[in-house]
Amino acid sequence: MAVVVALALATGGCSYSYKLGGLFGNDKDEKAETTAAITPPPGTAATAAAPPSGTPPAPLDADLAVAKAAASDALARNGNDVSVPWENPRTGARGTVTPLAAAYTQDGFVCRDFLASYVRGSQESWLQGEGCRVHQGRWEVRAMRPWKRS
Repeated sequence: MAVVVALALATGGCSYSYKLGGLFGNDKDEKAETTAAITPPPGTAATAAAPPSGTPPAPLDADLAVAKAAASDALARNGNDVSVPWENPRTGARGTVTPLAAAYTQDGFVCRDFLASYVRGSQESWLQGEGCRVHQGRWEVRAMRPWKRS
């Protein structure tokens, strides 16, 4: 019986890999394994999800399209203090659009300025824009850019 157990232990070690350095005190000679994160290509969802800490998120084109649709809706409501929420479920970005001040005429169109919040992850930034009432009373966003405090 002892021969069978000894034979099983001897041959079982061939199929089992284990570092025995810790048992014999060789740990100090081995270098620690290091791993590194692989950065996804620019523009992928993983890189777009979280900007560097302290940096306002740059709006994605898909998010701007949703925010512009909300801006058109907010401007059509003709109220100064009417905020319209928006959210892009594909990217998780969200915010609100609020028309500012009174309407004015530009190039023969009635226009209004608005301010939009842009939240992605834990970062928040602001966008300012302008929309004008064009064909058949429909509002169209003509400009939307990062808000510059004056």
